[in-house]
Amino acid sequence: MDAVGAVPSAQRGSLLARDGEQLVYKASVGLAGVLASPQVVAGGAGPATMIASLSTPDSADSARVTAAADWYREHLPGASALHLVPAAAVVILTPVHVQGQTIGVLAVEQPDGQAPSAEGWARLRALAASAGAALERRELYNDKARSAQEVRVLEAVLNAVAARTSTHEIVEMISKGIKSVQLGPQWRSVHLVLLSDAPSGGARGDAAARELRIYHVPHRSPLAFWNNVREGALVAGRSVGIHVDVRNAPAHSAVEQRGILEDAIDRGVHGIAVAPLTPEVLEPAIRRAAEAGIPVVTIDTPPAEGSCARAYIGTDNVAAGRLAAEMMARLLPGGGKIGALTFLLSAINSRERIEAFRAAVSGARTPLDMKPPAEDRFDIDLGMRIAREAVETGGIAGALGVCAENGLSWGAAAKALGRAGELKIVAFDLLTDTLAMLREGTIHAVLVQREHEMGYRAVQVLHDMVSRGVEAALAGLPTRAGSGGGRSALRFIDTGIDVVTVERTPWSLPLSDYLALDANRKAAKRREQLPYERRAKELLLVTVDAGNEGYREERAPLDARSMVGRVLSTARPIIVDTRSSELSDAPDVVEARGKGAATLVGVPLLAGGSAFGALVLESGRQAACSLDDLTTIERIVDTMAVAIENARLVHRITERTHALERANRHQESLLDTIRELSSPVVPIARNILVMPIVGTMDAQRSGRFIESMLQDITEHHARVVLVDVTGMAVVDAASVEHLLRAARAARLLGAEVVLVGITPPAARLMVEEGVDLGSLITRSTLQLGFDYALSKTGGQIVYRRSPHIQPS
Repeated sequence: MDAVGAVPSAQRGSLLARDGEQLVYKASVGLAGVLASPQVVAGGAGPATMIASLSTPDSADSARVTAAADWYREHLPGASALHLVPAAAVVILTPVHVQGQTIGVLAVEQPDGQAPSAEGWARLRALAASAGAALERRELYNDKARSAQEVRVLEAVLNAVAARTSTHEIVEMISKGIKSVQLGPQWRSVHLVLLSDAPSGGARGDAAARELRIYHVPHRSPLAFWNNVREGALVAGRSVGIHVDVRNAPAHSAVEQRGILEDAIDRGVHGIAVAPLTPEVLEPAIRRAAEAGIPVVTIDTPPAEGSCARAYIGTDNVAAGRLAAEMMARLLPGGGKIGALTFLLSAINSRERIEAFRAAVSGARTPLDMKPPAEDRFDIDLGMRIAREAVETGGIAGALGVCAENGLSWGAAAKALGRAGELKIVAFDLLTDTLAMLREGTIHAVLVQREHEMGYRAVQVLHDMVSRGVEAALAGLPTRAGSGGGRSALRFIDTGIDVVTVERTPWSLPLSDYLALDANRKAAKRREQLPYERRAKELLLVTVDAGNEGYREERAPLDARSMVGRVLSTARPIIVDTRSSELSDAPDVVEARGKGAATLVGVPLLAGGSAFGALVLESGRQAACSLDDLTTIERIVDTMAVAIENARLVHRITERTHALERANRHQESLLDTIRELSSPVVPIARNILVMPIVGTMDAQRSGRFIESMLQDITEHHARVVLVDVTGMAVVDAASVEHLLRAARAARLLGAEVVLVGITPPAARLMVEEGVDLGSLITRSTLQLGFDYALSKTGGQIVYRRSPHIQPS
């Protein structure tokens, strides 16, 4: 705007900077007048070769003039209303230098075609120098933030290895992570392709016959917020030695959330932490838990007034609303109308933030007028429509995203309508997409809740309640305003909030510093070990499920002619220009080109030197991926490969474990049957039992054998037990010792054990090993043993002729 003001009669101007091999718009004013309709100006502005023609800082002439129509035709996308540009108009181009390199250009239109005065030239050069300093400073912050975010993405993937995260969550994590690290390529699509273990016809070794599994990332609610809550809870659970069961309820179903609580109460969990969707709907379950002696705390959202929940752990939403108002007032010193969008107006956290924001701006010196807030009820498309209509027709100068994705809706609407950067946006929660919009200047300030701390403190407090008692654990904690007094008052643990901007200000953290600080906080929590009693306990954490809408997984045969086929066969990354590459006729390249992709990138996932899959990225920009970009992607993909291989390995181990468990159960059943058949107890005469032994006699079987024998001696009043060892595999010293123990046990019940069926080889082995049978009676055959038993019991065998058989 200062540059336009330095040129008489000028109404339009822009600042363009090099981004790889492309020029992009960093700022503009008045360009909507030469566009057919309002749209994004901050996009590609053609190849960066143009700025090479501008002079270096050491040259005498460091600026030049070009025809305005030609300039707009070449460097302004959608400049179809060129008839509105005066025929004599020129664009004055002043190069922007950083450390001796031309990195951009300040372009100002002069309607009457006259060159600026000497004073005007000096003013433009001074402004170009200021722009260079600003761009350099911003790039330094950007580089630091990009590096910190890359570390966060890598750390998140490594955490997924330990957490056994599902494949589609890993894909979404990587997709959004790469987009937040690399703003320049503007990746429109990132999806994963994995080789299936099974071939799709043909021999297993035939690569052409292999099957692909393709995972498409959905455009749905980000998982980052609730994943952080879950991670904090699990870290706390490990630190105190307690199991934390994490359950997710659909964002639209408070009734289902209540059902999860009811089930947990029925199975007797020790404590519950819940993020209530609709606190009033949840209150009957919370009351029932309290009656059952199960303490309940809420996170993220306070419970209903008069709730039986004992504590709220989360953000001080009133203070957060005031902070948001303060940031908006700084962004709009001249005032203006403010739009607000939230998930649910009935949600307590939303209501408190909005009311505090309204109260703060109404009493501020800056004349800010807050319009009635709208709600999208967790519907992303509805949120986009509401935001776009407000930006297009509401005359708003600023926008408040009250929760998570609401800020993204405002940012997307501003970009779509060419107001990115101009519409001042204050958002809550640093999702990966929010982070990207903050870095590119679409969102100006983010109030970041500490959701990891919410999960951590919730588990910590519940464990304290279970271990020490509820009142002892809550003693000393502040009460929440408006919750009454006394012992039943709701306690409040404020987890804090961080105000984050791209660069450092007196009232905010720079993005790069925040990312490092957040990582350090989490690392400190993971290292923390708290004292605890070794007792089996279970806590329930109930959060919100963003849902899988839009997520797709499909299967397809591997086409060796495709780009993916080339990546898998060579195990090397490929960058493809969809219009001019040698692979431009490959089927997947043709399909991507039909959807508007100009650049296609395939990066292999490697294990043991061979590729088992590929990450495929699409961009609508030509030459979107530089070698530096590719190096960054490869670093992330290498870590991703470890996570996916781990997930697949865990899946295979789990399946194998289940198969082994089934086989073990079947084997155990067979062994039980064999044991029953191998040592039956047969009463063959009054007071006489026969117990044949088949197989081996080890310590485990000996115990069951003695138990069964003693039970049958008692039941049948037996005096003699004939133990037939004819079917024993080996009669050695160890097995004889087990038999002697059985004989001693039987003698205590007044019965005598007779060993029968010793074979000649068994007898020889026993003599060679020096086995001593002591007083144990032996007989070579069962018949002789039976004769002995009859003599001990006073019985005899009587042979009678059947009356039905006539003598021959």
